[in-house]
Amino acid sequence: MKANETRVEDFLSSNKTQFVIPVYQRNYDWSTIECRQLLDDILEVGTNKKMNAHFIGSIVYVHDDVYTASRIKELTVIDGQQRLTTLTLIYLVLYRLAKELKNEGLVNEINETYLINKFAPEEEKLKLRPTDNNDKALKYLLRSDENEEFNDFSKLIDNFNYFKGRITEETYQVVLAGLSKLMFVEVSLDREKDDPQRIFESLNSTGLELSQSDLIRNYILMGLNRRDQNKIYQNYWEVIEKLAKDETHNVSLVSDFIRDYLTLENKTIANKGKVYWEFKSKYPSTTLENLETVLTDIKSLVRHYNKLVNPKNESDRDIRVHLEYLNRLETNVAYPFLIKVYDDFANSVIDKPTFLAILDLIQSFIWRRFIIGLPTNALNKIFMSLYEKVDKVDYLISVQRSFLQRTGVQRFPRNSEVIDALKVKDVYNIKSKNRIYLLERLENFDNNEPVLIEGNEDITIEHIFPQNPDSQWKSNLSTDEFNFIKENYLNTIGNLTLSGNNGKLSNKSFTEKRDLPSAGYKDSRLWLNKYLSILDKWDKTEIERRFDLISERFLKIWGIPDISINEGSDNDEVNIFDAELPTNYRKLEYAVFFDQRMEVTDVTKLYVEVFKRLFELQPQTFFTTDLGEKIGVTKKTDTETKQSLVPLNDTYFMEKNIGSNIIKFDRIKYALRLFDFEDELIIKYAEK
Repeated sequence: MKANETRVEDFLSSNKTQFVIPVYQRNYDWSTIECRQLLDDILEVGTNKKMNAHFIGSIVYVHDDVYTASRIKELTVIDGQQRLTTLTLIYLVLYRLAKELKNEGLVNEINETYLINKFAPEEEKLKLRPTDNNDKALKYLLRSDENEEFNDFSKLIDNFNYFKGRITEETYQVVLAGLSKLMFVEVSLDREKDDPQRIFESLNSTGLELSQSDLIRNYILMGLNRRDQNKIYQNYWEVIEKLAKDETHNVSLVSDFIRDYLTLENKTIANKGKVYWEFKSKYPSTTLENLETVLTDIKSLVRHYNKLVNPKNESDRDIRVHLEYLNRLETNVAYPFLIKVYDDFANSVIDKPTFLAILDLIQSFIWRRFIIGLPTNALNKIFMSLYEKVDKVDYLISVQRSFLQRTGVQRFPRNSEVIDALKVKDVYNIKSKNRIYLLERLENFDNNEPVLIEGNEDITIEHIFPQNPDSQWKSNLSTDEFNFIKENYLNTIGNLTLSGNNGKLSNKSFTEKRDLPSAGYKDSRLWLNKYLSILDKWDKTEIERRFDLISERFLKIWGIPDISINEGSDNDEVNIFDAELPTNYRKLEYAVFFDQRMEVTDVTKLYVEVFKRLFELQPQTFFTTDLGEKIGVTKKTDTETKQSLVPLNDTYFMEKNIGSNIIKFDRIKYALRLFDFEDELIIKYAEK
């Protein structure tokens, strides 16, 4: 590696040289803010005669002694393309201005010194060779044809126009003077002696803001020769970047997709900020053959990921409807599982009814859990390894069984639990998309003429018993009943309906709402209003009767599989919160904490190992809560020789013999709740 202080002018004026931006580099994306700062610096140094130099960072390139057929030397830029491209735009503006001023000497100097290799063939003429779209924009700007329009979007065009507005006949001399004083550190790498990828990682760690997908793209392409780079990029990575995108909001999801793919492969959930390192660890070899093998699998799954994120791209209407429902529920935690199931459907491993049944099952599982308020953080681990439990011979039942056998915070809520929670749940103040999902599915169940609610401004949610009831409501109900409904049932599903005439119904009495011509419940064709159309009053009893009708429909829509499952024996793996109490004669076979197996055969050993791990993860919690006192945390003292003390680290100890096994279990559970780790500890009792 060679590093030198170099004037920008000298670097750009290198004879018969082309600065190549490789396909693995992120796109040129400097905004007006960065452009303004650079130009302000150039103008300042250009007017300050005392300043002889101004540093603007570094340019790092790989010097492979690669030459084109016409002997043009190629330098592959791995850091500094934003500055290099922006400086080229400034020279382009000066070139255009010089032409307008008919300053032929300046026109030729800028063009032949900083912009082109004069005697090179057309495809090698530009000194800067950016990626495809930017290459078109740069050539368009160089042509200087005012009658030609550039129809594609490009930041190069935007930033060129910005500079064009600021560099004028009055200021261009100052800009030229400033450019002549710009310097940067020129870092030249030899691929045979240096490690460009490691140097790139070092540059990124010092502030180069690249996404995890940018880093992965650089990693897989940087070590290849130019021909293989283009092959891998065009055949694989470009497809992945195109499909792993939220097309509605034009947001790239490549990092998220790769994270889901790694979750599926590794059975562990990568930290969002460490996806690149996980990918690099999983695939340490970046030879062409290995990359084609890995990326073929990733490319096949990204097609399904695209439809999960963008249901409109699924051509089958039945599947598309379910994907839209899942999309509203924000079920991206299920993507590692769903992309594999989607792939099995695409490859005819399962048929359409099975695929639809699984999509419906996941909705039921997630929606039931939402209704009773189970923690969403448990879902990651559930879907992380769910595909492992699929039996290809008995596909659907194996998935259903896996869901039903889960316990504790991972459980599939049973009917009675869901209905009890739904009866009193405030569903009016949940997220709008969830509220609409609930009402739309209830309304359209078994309906051949479905009512569109999502995005339909004509249909809104109506409180039957109003949020601000008038005096008529108070006179129709006893004080106790009026207060009970307002406090307990106001925002529940039993008191909510849909209406296209919410404004007209307002706070009117129930009978007025029912009978309002062309707007009341009697004239409504909605299922949710059918029961209301035959009632003469609206009170606590009727709210509960209507809820019973809705709950019956709810259980048909968000059903639970009707299959027999092996409930298991007392010696199965079980979450500690669902385990039998550890009486003194019970022995453990092992435990699993944070997906790591612990060889512990007694409760005291489990107790010590769990608290050691928790102390390692978050020691401050032991002192900012009463946890430290509960388990007898103490500093290293003369009493450390006591057999009942065990070390948590070099400084702190804990008492291991406080109370019975049952008390130890209770304290472990208390700590897991405190840390929000209820789902992380599995135990298995030894055979009796």
